[in-house]
Amino acid sequence: MIHSTKGIVLRTVKYGETSVIASIFTELFGVQSYMVHGVRTSGKASKAHFFQPASILELQVYHNDLKNLQRIKDLKWSVLYKNIFSDITKNSVALFMVELLQKNLKQPETNEDLFEFCEDAFLNLDMADAAVAANFPIYFSIQLAQILGFRLLDNYSKERNIFNLTEGSFTDEKSVTDNQLNVEVSFYISELLKAIHPHDLKEIKMNRNTRMTILKNLERYYSWHVPEFGTMRTLNVLTEILR
Repeated sequence: MIHSTKGIVLRTVKYGETSVIASIFTELFGVQSYMVHGVRTSGKASKAHFFQPASILELQVYHNDLKNLQRIKDLKWSVLYKNIFSDITKNSVALFMVELLQKNLKQPETNEDLFEFCEDAFLNLDMADAAVAANFPIYFSIQLAQILGFRLLDNYSKERNIFNLTEGSFTDEKSVTDNQLNVEVSFYISELLKAIHPHDLKEIKMNRNTRMTILKNLERYYSWHVPEFGTMRTLNVLTEILR
């Protein structure tokens, strides 16, 4: 049976001389693997450009719940980005978002709310100004954790001004462990937790060191909640790119 669905490309692996196996987060079926024949041809007939990470596609797919490898009947752009594939900062942020999704979406479970959030996030990143794009990896990480069920609690106050990474909330108790962040970093986390829309990120002024401190601690937070999470390879790229 043929189904129409949107999909966000997460990863593509070459197969044979002209084919690929693409991991795609679909709106209808969650994460699926697709064998796509003949896309790595030369000339105008090539469709390899459709399978760049973060591409949002309109797909017609054959789907069988009993199979691990599905097939695509037809595809076209759902959205053609203006900046993500050409702007080095936005492309680096998009690849971070894609890697974070890969590490969290390991089962082919339908989650249309999550798909809608991700689609909207990539579209907002594409049109974001530099100040918003710089804070976008943290925003996406925080929002994704909330959707996946291990949200960071926004209970910041003048007294509760220390973020406890283990609990995912703010506390007034200091300890000697490295799971509590300093007052300055904790303040910025509280500001980021209040960001409802990406546009709100423009007002949060941080330097690169603070951003990377927060991102590296969010990596730790995810590793405690997601089995076999490992480390984020794209964090090293963001360290060099973000200002």
